[in-house]
Amino acid sequence: MAGQRAGASDSDAGWWRDDSSQQGDGGGGYLDDAPRRDDAYRSTEPAVPRRRSQQHDDLPRTGGRAEARRAQQGRGGNGGPGGPGGRGARAADQPAGRAANRAAGRRNRKRSRKKIVTWVAVTSVGLVVAAGGAIYLKLNGNIDSFGDEGVSKDRPAAASADAQGRVPVNILLIGSDSRAGANKDLGGGEDGGARSDTTILLHVYADHKHAVGVSFPRDALVDVPPCLLPTGKWTKAQTGVMFNSAFSVGNTDKGNPACTQNTVEKLTGIRVDHTMVVNFEGFASMTSAVGGVPVCLPNDIHEGDLNPNLGKKGKLLYPKGLQKVQGQAALDYVRLRHGIGDGSDVGRMRRQQAFMSSLIKEVKGKGMDPTTLLPLADAATKSLTVDSGLNSADKLIGFAMSLKNLDLHDVKFLTPPWRFEKERIALVHPDVDQLWAALKADRTLDGQDASGGSASPSPAAPESPAAPTTPAAPATTVKAANVRVGVYNGTTTPGLTTKAAATLKGAGFTVTTTANASSQTHATTVVQYGPGEKANAQAVAAMFPGATLESTTKAGVALVLGKDYAAGNGAAAPSTPAGPLPSSVAKETRSADDDPCSNVSFG
Repeated sequence: MAGQRAGASDSDAGWWRDDSSQQGDGGGGYLDDAPRRDDAYRSTEPAVPRRRSQQHDDLPRTGGRAEARRAQQGRGGNGGPGGPGGRGARAADQPAGRAANRAAGRRNRKRSRKKIVTWVAVTSVGLVVAAGGAIYLKLNGNIDSFGDEGVSKDRPAAASADAQGRVPVNILLIGSDSRAGANKDLGGGEDGGARSDTTILLHVYADHKHAVGVSFPRDALVDVPPCLLPTGKWTKAQTGVMFNSAFSVGNTDKGNPACTQNTVEKLTGIRVDHTMVVNFEGFASMTSAVGGVPVCLPNDIHEGDLNPNLGKKGKLLYPKGLQKVQGQAALDYVRLRHGIGDGSDVGRMRRQQAFMSSLIKEVKGKGMDPTTLLPLADAATKSLTVDSGLNSADKLIGFAMSLKNLDLHDVKFLTPPWRFEKERIALVHPDVDQLWAALKADRTLDGQDASGGSASPSPAAPESPAAPTTPAAPATTVKAANVRVGVYNGTTTPGLTTKAAATLKGAGFTVTTTANASSQTHATTVVQYGPGEKANAQAVAAMFPGATLESTTKAGVALVLGKDYAAGNGAAAPSTPAGPLPSSVAKETRSADDDPCSNVSFG
């Protein structure tokens, strides 16, 4: 074992032998490709002496790892004292050598750090882009949409841009009570098809700082225009049917959002820019994504309130007062009808408006940025059906970000003026027409113009030299069904009498005839009335804001449509009311920053 490193194997151990007499002959000296060694091997075992020649002890040692380290540090070369890099030269070279090496080391370290930082930055950006791409792909995969083929061709005109190029936006929000898939467990029941449990028209003003959400009573009596069936055929128009029946046309699990959109456009004269449908599952997921929504109950809610067929009060589910709900509990809150107020749909709409207010407040409180919106979008899109204009993650998030400047106090919710019609609900004219006209003109509920136009436009001068009077509020004793009206087109624009007659019939008036007026140069709309018919004429004129009254000797009431009505595209309210809306509208309004415990029941 002499000449071997302790612990080495017997095979090929000869390269450790350093007998100088054998160097260069390949017979036991350092092999040409082996590292030279000059440091002593330390072991806990007794050292095994290496064979040395006499010459080896007399000659300066060269090579080895220690020599290489000294050379790297500037403390030695391949010679002994006095040799190149040796001890004789070291004293003179040492300061400069060390400084140069330190500088080189610093440069190397800086370059290394720069490389590390660069690679970390590049890798991080790559990961963010990849993650963002994955999220967007996931959201896109979630989204379901409906086509434009079912949207009516006879639509109101799109809103015009204001002086600053800003355009108001109208979004129709539909809550579907479909029991398809997981919705059956959340909503209960086995019924097929889908109905619109909640419908809100959200008008975002041109300044994108104000917004109004109008809730449509689901059992309000309205006219439903022709709608497209899954078979490709169109239905016939229906008159005086429940509002939520439009969504059920075709009787599919996904519902018919295009039919509901057509109905809203016909009812309001306002063009719907986007439509979004959220089912039970999507709604529950959204409330969980924001960590719950604060709500308030005026009294305790028990099992029997959620399920009247239970036959007993049951255990307490939700205590009276302020609390936070999410998931199933949030869904129960917005669908609850019994045990609060008179159990009507009107009270439920008020709670839904309070809930929407709290939800908006929660989202804005967390920040309208992708960190907040992406989890919310992921939850929503899993059960969301949208029109073709919102059928991608980019479009949805871009639209959501456009609402970030909405002020909570200037986000309003209301129910249009209504009255009970036996077990159903009827919308009250002309109050509701003034509401649609105000939104169409981008006028806020307090009469302010959010589009940057004039707040109080001057009325057109009356055509008649007899200076007809401005109609006062209709007498409460006038019943529309007892008023017979002839409708005449006082312009050269065709089709006006048909639309005006439909408006009057929808409000309960009796239309006796439709024809052209003897003169077709009327600038403004006039309601002419005979002896004893002034109150009836006032009721008719109130349906057409801006119309004036004119007494005649001819019996009956005649509506003569002017160019102002034609300029309004034949809508029920061709001109904008100057000033605040009727009190029947204002008293129903709540702001998104209102106390969540206020105005959450009816009766």
